[in-house]
Amino acid sequence: MAKTAAAATAADTAEAPLGKYQRKRDFGATPEPSGQATGARKGKRKAPALSFVIQKHAARRLHYDFRLELDGTLKSWAVPKGPSYDPADKRMAVHVEDHPLDYAGFEGVIPPGHYGAGTVIVWDRGQWIPDDDPARAYETGKLKFELRGEKLQGHWTLVRMGGKRARDDNAWLLIKERDEFARPSAEFDVVEAMPDSVLAGTSAQPAKASAKASAKASAKAPATKSPARKAPAAMAVPLPAGARKAALPLALSPQLATLVEQAPADSANWQYEIKFDGYRIMARVDGDDVRLFTRQGHDWTAKLRSLAAEIRTLGIPDGWLDGEIVVVDENGITDFQALQNAFETAHVEQIQYYAFDLPYYAGHDLRAVPLADRRALLARLMADRSSQRVRYSDSFEADPGEMLHAACRMKLEGVIGKRVDAPYVSSRANSWIKLKCTNRQEFVIGGFTDPKGSRSGLGSLLLGVHDAQGKLRYAGNVGTGFDTATLDKLRKQLDALVSDKPPFDPLPRGVKGHWVKPKLVAEVSFGAWTREGRVRHSVFHGLRTDKAAGAITVEKPAAPARKGAVKKTPAEPSGKKTPARKAASATAPRGKTLVGNVAVSHAERVIDKSTGLTKGDLVAYYARAAALMLPYLKSRPLALVRAPSGIDGEQFFQRHGDTLHIEGMKALDPKLWPGHPALIEVTSEASIVAAAQMNVIEFHTWNATSRAIDKPNQVIFDIDPGEGVTWPQIQEAAGLVKALLDALELDSFLKTSGGKGLHVVVPLAARAEWDTVRDFAQDVVIHMARTIPERFVSKSGPRNRVGKIFIDYLRNGVGATTAAAFSARARPGLGVSIPVSWDELPELTGAAHWTIANVEDRLDELARHDPWDGFAKCRQTLTRARKLLDGE
Repeated sequence: MAKTAAAATAADTAEAPLGKYQRKRDFGATPEPSGQATGARKGKRKAPALSFVIQKHAARRLHYDFRLELDGTLKSWAVPKGPSYDPADKRMAVHVEDHPLDYAGFEGVIPPGHYGAGTVIVWDRGQWIPDDDPARAYETGKLKFELRGEKLQGHWTLVRMGGKRARDDNAWLLIKERDEFARPSAEFDVVEAMPDSVLAGTSAQPAKASAKASAKASAKAPATKSPARKAPAAMAVPLPAGARKAALPLALSPQLATLVEQAPADSANWQYEIKFDGYRIMARVDGDDVRLFTRQGHDWTAKLRSLAAEIRTLGIPDGWLDGEIVVVDENGITDFQALQNAFETAHVEQIQYYAFDLPYYAGHDLRAVPLADRRALLARLMADRSSQRVRYSDSFEADPGEMLHAACRMKLEGVIGKRVDAPYVSSRANSWIKLKCTNRQEFVIGGFTDPKGSRSGLGSLLLGVHDAQGKLRYAGNVGTGFDTATLDKLRKQLDALVSDKPPFDPLPRGVKGHWVKPKLVAEVSFGAWTREGRVRHSVFHGLRTDKAAGAITVEKPAAPARKGAVKKTPAEPSGKKTPARKAASATAPRGKTLVGNVAVSHAERVIDKSTGLTKGDLVAYYARAAALMLPYLKSRPLALVRAPSGIDGEQFFQRHGDTLHIEGMKALDPKLWPGHPALIEVTSEASIVAAAQMNVIEFHTWNATSRAIDKPNQVIFDIDPGEGVTWPQIQEAAGLVKALLDALELDSFLKTSGGKGLHVVVPLAARAEWDTVRDFAQDVVIHMARTIPERFVSKSGPRNRVGKIFIDYLRNGVGATTAAAFSARARPGLGVSIPVSWDELPELTGAAHWTIANVEDRLDELARHDPWDGFAKCRQTLTRARKLLDGE
């Protein structure tokens, strides 16, 4: 494949270097430059320095697009975590299509429904100076160069994973070289410390252009459901003194508060607010386009669509709101754990937004306006616009000591103090302070201990913080604050990160446990620090997904600001939803419950102790999903996983019809598979539900139909992680598989497995024999393992897969089966295998992103929009792909 694909790529570049870039975009709808005006300049530049640009791209997942000028275009890589000054951080960089040179100045909003939809800003720019011939270095897969940018300086390396042989693969690494600019990430995280655009003002003109494009795109797309409430008319709110006319910036970083030990003495110059226990969210309002960003710039609009719609209906003039999303309990207290649960259980309608600042408003920059005036304007603006979910955060004129005491008595986290005469700054400053009821901060999880007695999951978490040299120092443990569900969930997350080596440096004598890679961040409150730097009386509050583990250090109190002395400080390091059951019919047999037309025996029996889900829940799920599931089962031989005693009891496969008696389940002609008993096949939606009543949990299918059982009509690539492989690595692996299949000119489709990994499915015309298809799948896997040996293996044994991924091609042999789309899985949580679009891959939180308990909204969505549209009609063959793979 290497020579042929490389030659094809070279030919494409020679004829149309921007062809792939232009094919992916509709320039009548997106504000991106087409590259037609400038074209691709040929020939070598006389000057040794070439331009580079890094664009911060808040798409479905925030990433940084690293672009180097070379041979008349911008060679481009997507860097998910952004660059790091720490040589120990080897940042994944996925090679993408060339971009036109004039893209270097592009800032704007790519409208929904288009490739790369999201906000783009110019994060850094400057010159890059290659160490050697850049064209040759690029071709061989190892670029060494110096950057002279506004944020990035010094020597760097871009290297293709797998070396020269992997010239057509997309996986590269971006690495900082050891020089005078190198710094540990715990000491300085450049993407967090310097988050904004380098272009003066971050012009809103591209955004305005894209707003029109968004409206055009929206006209074609289904309307988003918003609360049926008319927006109030625009109010004539006078602007405060100091407001400066300015374009609406595309991105804005929030001001952060500094921890202090006590309130300032000049209390008359300070106001105080309740410290919310939630996630910081910046809301950008540009006409009808409302986007919600986290403090690190992640675009959470897709996660909070209904909240964005609620803000839109308020009719707020263009601007930026600063606030926090929370979930409030029955006592009126914000609950961080409940906020996390709201995302995990798809109950985002419980989330409220409290706005407390207004840095931009109606075409004006208010950041230089004193806080008191900004908040007065925000209060007037929100007076007639607030709703049940969008509210103004009140401040209090009270003695800070008394207010803190009251907050602690109410079991709140603390209070926030703000100087009333201070400007708004996009960094941590001592003009905003936080007073906490207890010591509370983030810690990196470095290990865990085993549970004792009747406790499940784990005993305690072993905690760490980074010192000034970037070493993770042991900081004690936390063993309280967990419920059973949290313990079990944490254990599963930690098991995926198990490591042989302790992450703590040094490891104190006597500290023992199971070590994990230091990836997860826990928020913990505690009574005090010991002399050894350990926490006492600690309580777990939840995991933080908005803060980077590599940037967690000890939070030290500072002094609050005095009048006229605002000081910027370094950036801070970074209920079960049960499926609806149909009511029992009065005609149901005694001891049974009717689900549809199926009488379910022992519907109340718990089949998953980890969640309490019952047999009735499972049957109700299959009744709900049967219409969507049937096309993926019909005409295919089946294997069923039955669990009469639940998933903790004995499970067994059943694939033959000689002992199976389920209404609507058909036994096939034994001649189809000579030497074996008759296979079975589903014939109707009712038979799916009837099988669930007979304790069937999983439905597995062959890759061929009963009409042509000797000719498979699909290939399955089961991305099967080994011990220690993280979920982001699994997502990355799926993307790499797709990239290779794209290069082989094969359309592919993605689904969650409901278990541990992901399934990539390639539909085929039923022409090739089993051996031909299986050999092709095996060769694809071998190619991946040879090309990126750091990520993939081609042998299936558990010892071979530690820290790596085996793409299971064995699913493609005669008689082999794979869990079908919409099949539940007989594992804790009862995850479900659900079809997704490739664009949804970054949003998935795990192989069991959906379970039978939270999948109902997804089923409704799939009934309206099929991400696998075209799958059934796809009739591709392996002939061309085989030649490309063989390099012919």
